Amino acid sequence: MPLSDWRDGFEHADAAEGWPAIYDRAYLQANIVGGEGFDWFYASAADRSAQVRMPITDGAAGKPWVFRYKDLRAWWSNPHYDRPAGVESGTPTAWAPQSKPIWFTELGCPAIDRGTNQPNVFFDPKSSESFTPHFSRGWRDDAIQRAYLEATYLWWGEAANNPVSSVYGGRMVHAPECAAWTWDARPYPFFPALTDVWTDGANWRLGHWLTGRLGAVSLAALVRHLCLRAGLPEDRIDVTGLWGAVEGYAITALESPRASITTLSRHFGFDAVETEGVIRFIMRGRASVATLAPDDLVAAREGDVLELTRGQETELPQALKWQVARADEDYDAALVEARRITVDTTRIASESFPMAVPPEEAERRCRRALMEAWVGRETAAFRLPPSHLALDPTDAIRLAHDGRLVDLRLVSIADAEARGIEAVFQDRATYDLPPGDPPAASLTRAVVFGAPDAVLMDLPQLTEDQPAHRPLVAAHAVPWPGEMAVFRSPSTDGFELLTTLGSRARIGALVSDFYAGPTSRFDLGNALVVDLLTGTLESVTDLTLFGGANALAVESATGQWEIVQAGAADLLAPGRYRLTRLLRGQRGTEAAIGNPAPAGARVVVLDAALAFLPIAEADLGLPWNWRIGPASRPVSDETYVAQSFTPTGRGLVPFAPVHVEQPWRAARNPGDLILRWTRRSRALVADAWEQVEVPLAEDSESYDIQIIDGALVKRTLTSITTSVLYTAAQQTADWGTPLGPGQTLAIRIYQLSNRLGRGTPATVTLLF
Repeated sequence: MPLSDWRDGFEHADAAEGWPAIYDRAYLQANIVGGEGFDWFYASAADRSAQVRMPITDGAAGKPWVFRYKDLRAWWSNPHYDRPAGVESGTPTAWAPQSKPIWFTELGCPAIDRGTNQPNVFFDPKSSESFTPHFSRGWRDDAIQRAYLEATYLWWGEAANNPVSSVYGGRMVHAPECAAWTWDARPYPFFPALTDVWTDGANWRLGHWLTGRLGAVSLAALVRHLCLRAGLPEDRIDVTGLWGAVEGYAITALESPRASITTLSRHFGFDAVETEGVIRFIMRGRASVATLAPDDLVAAREGDVLELTRGQETELPQALKWQVARADEDYDAALVEARRITVDTTRIASESFPMAVPPEEAERRCRRALMEAWVGRETAAFRLPPSHLALDPTDAIRLAHDGRLVDLRLVSIADAEARGIEAVFQDRATYDLPPGDPPAASLTRAVVFGAPDAVLMDLPQLTEDQPAHRPLVAAHAVPWPGEMAVFRSPSTDGFELLTTLGSRARIGALVSDFYAGPTSRFDLGNALVVDLLTGTLESVTDLTLFGGANALAVESATGQWEIVQAGAADLLAPGRYRLTRLLRGQRGTEAAIGNPAPAGARVVVLDAALAFLPIAEADLGLPWNWRIGPASRPVSDETYVAQSFTPTGRGLVPFAPVHVEQPWRAARNPGDLILRWTRRSRALVADAWEQVEVPLAEDSESYDIQIIDGALVKRTLTSITTSVLYTAAQQTADWGTPLGPGQTLAIRIYQLSNRLGRGTPATVTLLF
């Protein structure tokens, strides 16, 4: 419900009635059971602009409260009658007067200039229902929001304003259950500052949010508290003439309450005066209480009736700088400045206030103080007769001089046979300035680490500096803690630090199934579509690809990793890539090719962000418990992820032999069969093309050759060269006759490792 009808200037209806400002509590409370919606209404937008107010009446029925939406007492206290076709029914409705208390479920107004004019609207540029209150200038104004809440809660807290029900024995408005609108659980000041996290953060400045504002104290309450600390009796303190909110105020030294109040008065622009035995605090910029003509002045024995003095420009500051603490950050220092351009002075004044203030509000007050100094350089001294005894220092008057009315603020009065007055010029517009532009917040974000996405992988040796038996670890977390620690233990306690890694790996997942494809040449039929958590991929030339670029490990089954390289990378969506021109089963991982590798399978980009685990060969085959998490946290912290992993020394496993010779390629008769193949090497240098023979990476060369029939192994042959003799007698023993044209033979060839035994098999069906 609106509690004001305030406009620009000082001639509108409410200002003409003598109300000093929209923030005045008495003014706002007078409109809780008065003003618009109680005494009168606007029949149209044109009437509102012209302030043509229509009284709320009810004709012959004589029940205007039926149409007064603010008249809660009459609505609550009286029976209700329907009015079909405009004629009041003779029978009341089921409503029993005073039968229920009233709760306000949304009580408050937006923190916007003149929000009390229309407290139910909300400013949101993205919404079709975005409005600013009537006659609002769209400025942020936390003080009007606080003034609305204080006026409303204090009004209904007075017994005279809130009658007791004769039915249930409680107050008409049950204030403890009235909800101030609105509180947000998101943490201030991160909301609203982090608009990349919460997109509605920009609406907070002019919205109904109490978050970040309710913790402030009213200027009136703070000044009253300081006066009480000074020992003044409560009945001698009058702070009803103050308004505004103080977000924070630090008394950093041993000082009197008067000194603390003086600092506040310079910042907010108010004065104090003792009158009628009461210390009264009054904001500057009020309307005049009297208009004086030259004939009202008393002539002095010497000198003129009126003495006007104008200060030198060179004695005034060109610029004024204030240092305050930012109320919307970690109370960091903020510097605001007001400056005049075309003046004959170069002085710069500065002052520091131990106060937390929104920077845009501090800039407004700084401009007010600078303009106040320039307007107030003109002073007046005159004398008044005792008939003007009602005037006090801080009062504003208008003095007719030189054919115009001059606004003055009285600063001192000396009473003798006549009242000696000293006054300064004032401009009321100085006290109604717009706030400054809100600066961008630069919050120090609280770093909250979660458990990382960690992957332990047994892969073939990828680089020369990686011992072949050592597995790799990859970790991803947002935010990245700077360094991840890897601990291990053979049990569930006693974890020991093994290594750390300092870079975030590019980890992702398959978007769709990834089917088997050819090896040893480009796979042009399949596409690898992957979602990366972070990082990017890019296309590379074939020459760069052959040098090892764009290598990824795809987990086709638990613990089984195919190494794939991609020549072309197309960005489909943020973080999603379609990889083509593939090289499959790299570094001897053709046996891990899935058919298919399922959607959702993990994918890790193989780059320098991965770290190898510094384990000994003696640790291979032993089950270990691992914990991986931020190095800055203890291993018992919840940010560590626990895994079980048994390193197998995949980098020591011999690659599968290739180029197994087919019998049908040469004419032969049934009889002894020589099986031939080509050895591969897991050594990285084996990829050099100028070599005649790849180096032997094992201690000795040996092979197992299995003769198989489905799942049954018929015979195992051994060899220390890349061929073996399968005699006619052995063929007859296995198959009943030597193998001849039209028959087939399935074999499986392993190269042997002295450390791990059989390597990856080459399974081939021979045709005769």
